[in-house]
Amino acid sequence: MDIPRPSAARDRRRRRIIYAVVGIGSVALVTMGLSRLKPAAPGVERATIWIDIVKRGPMLRQVRGLGTLVPVDIQWIPAVTEGRVDRIEVLPGTAVKSSTVLLDLSNPQLQQEAVDAALKLKAAEADYTNLKVQLESQVLSQKSEVARADSEYNQARMQAETDTALNQLGVISDLSLKVSTTKATELGTRAEIEQQRLTNSSKVLEAQLLAKQAEMDQFRALSQLKNSQLAGLHVEAGIPGVLQEQTLKVGQWVTPGTTLAKVVQPERLKAELKIAETQAKDIQLGQPASVDTHNGVVAGHVMRIDPSVVNGTVTVDVALDGELPQGARPDLSVDGTIDLERIADVLYVGRPAFGQEKSTVGMFKLDPDGQNAVRAQVQLGRSSVNTVEIVKGLKEGDQVVLSDMSRWDNFDRIHLE
Repeated sequence: MDIPRPSAARDRRRRRIIYAVVGIGSVALVTMGLSRLKPAAPGVERATIWIDIVKRGPMLRQVRGLGTLVPVDIQWIPAVTEGRVDRIEVLPGTAVKSSTVLLDLSNPQLQQEAVDAALKLKAAEADYTNLKVQLESQVLSQKSEVARADSEYNQARMQAETDTALNQLGVISDLSLKVSTTKATELGTRAEIEQQRLTNSSKVLEAQLLAKQAEMDQFRALSQLKNSQLAGLHVEAGIPGVLQEQTLKVGQWVTPGTTLAKVVQPERLKAELKIAETQAKDIQLGQPASVDTHNGVVAGHVMRIDPSVVNGTVTVDVALDGELPQGARPDLSVDGTIDLERIADVLYVGRPAFGQEKSTVGMFKLDPDGQNAVRAQVQLGRSSVNTVEIVKGLKEGDQVVLSDMSRWDNFDRIHLE
């Protein structure tokens, strides 16, 4: 028969409790260990990334921008008066001289105004001549009066002198001497008055002629203006070159200020480059540059820097010093590079796809075995088109990944496959 043993049951319960505690503790330890394990490094194909080696030596700082070739000399031809297009003599792309007539305009009202202005000028010139003759005649009459007054005064003066001598001899009385002396004084005063009238008449002549001259000059200027406007109806190129633009049609009515044509000199071109505003701060006049026309590279120098920023870029004009390659023409798209400075000795690497100059970025640095890469904080300095200065975080000979690694921002280590 079975005999109950209470101690055996207690032992079984005790063992079960111990097993449960040991199991729970083991699970806790495993969980804690797994939580402290670092995530596995993701694999990255080596062929899909760009790796460069940190170097030390001279570095040429450059900035690059896209642009176009534009003429140095541009002749914009505006309409000086309104008119209708009668004939188009030259089409765009044609070589022209400065006196080449590009198109002819007509304006009957302007022609009538020019005729009226010419007639008014002739009338003003005739009035001026007539007034001049009349005033000169008046002056001559006054000169005659002055001459007669002077003659009468001289005769009276001589008579007074004679009477004075006779009076001293007792030939004539004192009354007769007084009469002759008074007459001489009166005629002398009259002669002075007539002389003053002559002076005044000369001034009046000059003033009236000046007024008439001003009126005549006014009509002459109006006539010259109308004639120049008439001449402007025959639109000339103004400079030798090539007619680049002309969009008018026969019969079209144009108003003053309308652009009629554009003439350029294609053999004198410059490059207008658009440089990012963040890179344009170190550009100065005279810095050397090179312009790639996609058919040859032309040397040049910076000739102008636009003071304003448009759409995040600064316009920089580069004068072309070398000979233009074949096919260079206005509005041709070009790539330009400007040399900022040459640094003699600096630690540098290829410019990464992320990060601006003088900033701190995270870059993956390869281990010595080249199989893994660890993220390192790198302080960048001055940058160029293809290179950037390393201030802190890397040393000469280090290999770093320059590609965009934003997909692996959550990892501090990658494995290169």
